[in-house]
Amino acid sequence: AKVLKGKGMNTAVGDEGGYAPNLGSNAEALAVIAEAVKAAGYELGKDITLAMDCAASEFYKDGKYVLAGEGNKAFTSEEFTHFLEELTKQYPIVSIEDGLDESDWDGFAYQTKVLGDKIQLVGDDLFVTNTKILKEGIEKGIANSILIKFNQIGSLTETLAAIKMAKDAGYTAVISHRSGETEDATIADLAVGTAAGQIKTGSMSRSDRVAKYNQLIRIEEALGEKAPYNGRKEIKGQA
Repeated sequence: AKVLKGKGMNTAVGDEGGYAPNLGSNAEALAVIAEAVKAAGYELGKDITLAMDCAASEFYKDGKYVLAGEGNKAFTSEEFTHFLEELTKQYPIVSIEDGLDESDWDGFAYQTKVLGDKIQLVGDDLFVTNTKILKEGIEKGIANSILIKFNQIGSLTETLAAIKMAKDAGYTAVISHRSGETEDATIADLAVGTAAGQIKTGSMSRSDRVAKYNQLIRIEEALGEKAPYNGRKEIKGQA
């Protein structure tokens, strides 16, 4: 907030607690984050790494990826993959979620071939916590990780099946919150109970998001040394 305020930018937060200032480009957003990390006394790439949720379906138009932050430039699947690849060379980005449109499976196959051995490629809109879709994705070599939203698929049984299927195939499973959250902290228990190793639950600036982090702290206090955490090794491509 201090960095944004110093630049005269909006510091209001959105639904998931994140900032949404009016920036000139996608690279500028990463540069501002890097500046904030340094200002907080941390080292980017060592203490903190970056993850991106492209939500590419939101800017997929007529078979192209149209980026408003790049002057409305239109990219093919291959071009956008290499655009992301360049960003990973400039910043320590270790995970990219929904890097292409959910229907662009050929594009995802290419993206996985280019980035999959070094970057975690998470399917959210792509897989929607659905074992049938995930199974097809695994068979076709699409992505290498799945975002898990247990109230998206509808039952805890189906959620656990999706996590098991992902792990059995060598995919990672990232337990996630939803937009419009409450203070229910079940996903924190789910993340630890399934040994998922990763949780996505927003910024620590709203009580509905902070509740999940507080539950993780309580679980750690209860388990003590029985609760080892592998840190970055849990992220696909970072072991």
